[in-house]
Amino acid sequence: PLCLFWSSKFFPSLGWYTVNSAYGDTIIMPCRLDVPQNLMFGKWKYEKPDGSPVFIAFRSSTKKSVQYDDVPEYKDRLSLSENYTLSISNARISDEKRFVCMLVTEDNVFEAPTIVKVFKQPSKPEIVSKALFLETEQLKKLGDCISEDSYPDGNITWYRNGKVLHPLEGAVVIIFKKEMDPVTQLYTMTSTLEYKTTKADIQMPFTCSVTYYGPSGQKTVYSDQAVFDIYYPTEQVTIQVLPPKNAIKEGDNITLKCLGNGNPPPEEFLFYLPGQPEGIRSSNTFTLTDVRRNATGDYKCSLLDKKSMIASTTITVHYLDLSLNPSGEVTRQIGDALPVSCTISASRNATVVWMKDNIRLRSSPSFSSLHYQDAGNYVCETALQEVEGLKKRESLTLIVEGKPQIKMTKKTDPSGLSKTIICHVEGFPKPAIQWTITGSGSVINQTEESPYINGRYYSKIIISPEENVTLTCTAENQLERTVNSLNVSAISIPEHDEADEISDENREKVNDQAKLIVGIVVGLLLAALVAGVVYWLYMKKSKTASKHVNKDLGNMEENKKLEENNHKTEA
Repeated sequence: PLCLFWSSKFFPSLGWYTVNSAYGDTIIMPCRLDVPQNLMFGKWKYEKPDGSPVFIAFRSSTKKSVQYDDVPEYKDRLSLSENYTLSISNARISDEKRFVCMLVTEDNVFEAPTIVKVFKQPSKPEIVSKALFLETEQLKKLGDCISEDSYPDGNITWYRNGKVLHPLEGAVVIIFKKEMDPVTQLYTMTSTLEYKTTKADIQMPFTCSVTYYGPSGQKTVYSDQAVFDIYYPTEQVTIQVLPPKNAIKEGDNITLKCLGNGNPPPEEFLFYLPGQPEGIRSSNTFTLTDVRRNATGDYKCSLLDKKSMIASTTITVHYLDLSLNPSGEVTRQIGDALPVSCTISASRNATVVWMKDNIRLRSSPSFSSLHYQDAGNYVCETALQEVEGLKKRESLTLIVEGKPQIKMTKKTDPSGLSKTIICHVEGFPKPAIQWTITGSGSVINQTEESPYINGRYYSKIIISPEENVTLTCTAENQLERTVNSLNVSAISIPEHDEADEISDENREKVNDQAKLIVGIVVGLLLAALVAGVVYWLYMKKSKTASKHVNKDLGNMEENKKLEENNHKTEA
């Protein structure tokens, strides 16, 4: 009777019920039936695709024992509780079936079907087989987006800078495929992207995502970003001068660098030098060493295959020439004329500075008549302020020579007990002074000498002559020996003192005073002349006016006489 009972086609049953489980988790299926009081046993089965049943678990209501059928795929994975809840551990894709809970009494069979759904989250998508580079205006494979071990299969989407990429003829081609592992029944999804890039894609991130269904609904997982090197042709060429300088001067080394804005940048160029129509093939740099002023001009560079794509720059090689005439060591005689010229030739206006003995002069030196104070070390220095390091200088060492010139003076001490005799000497090289005395008298001091300045100095002695004496001063240098004598009266005889030699400083003051006096005199003479002219003009005008008055008076007398004659005629 039991067999006939199982073959019955009219079993009371419940509607469909679905249990969602994650791959690897435990599937828990409650029976969903109220246990009847006359229950004999409960069983679980699943249905094959052809509808035939496969029993997997049995539990008696009386013996409280559980029996599991010999089904290999569920060995050691099943657990049936007292309330007939079936648990399946380590959920697999193959567990995705229609399971049925059966509670059997003596006169009836109750069924509760359950649909099991198993979900497997795919691996994080990854962009593989990435292109080493992309070329503009060329449709090229960018890479493959792969996501593995998914159930059910998912869908892959490509993004550019966060925006979805849709297929576009000739620009975006997406090829999707999926494969199922026959053992695990898990899917691997692969999406290949072919992309026609532009320069706008430089540094743009590309990503992909996989969208799948899990126990709690639809989810999306994103890949890491991928940035691709974009190759594009050169559209512009530029030329640089290295190292950058505000100005280039003669002797410098110049390096020209040519750059193209393509990627990858061009490695070779043609360089064109001033006056040379043919280009010189070189890497992206070309060096000129020790340039001269004739290197000034326009420099150009171009691509090898596109000579029309050219860049140019103008280079000015600055120069500075200085010629000092005369220069070096020059010896002249006092009173000579010496023209001095410092000639400058430069690429732009240059500053000129004259120095004498390290002291800056206000103007360039000019010697119409040389003096001893004109001797010294002269330096003419010039520079281009805008060009660092471009300076020139030449020097002139002027030596003014002269034969010794002597002037002697004497002066009586106010006490009347001694006389001072001074020998003023002028000459270069420095003359040596020697004194000799003819006559009697004591020499109080014979060693005092002044400093030798501007070719001049003096030596003096103080004597108290008892009788008339003659003092002789001898000055000698490499040019000549000069002698001068001075008669000096005895100390008891009064005599006229001679004025001391005027120093250069005092002489200049005297000259300035003389010029001032001459100016005042000339001014007074001009004022007198102007006054005389004014007075003469005034007198001349006065005389002319007097003549006119006399003439008018004469005319009045003549008219009076004419009237008297007319009266006489009428009478």
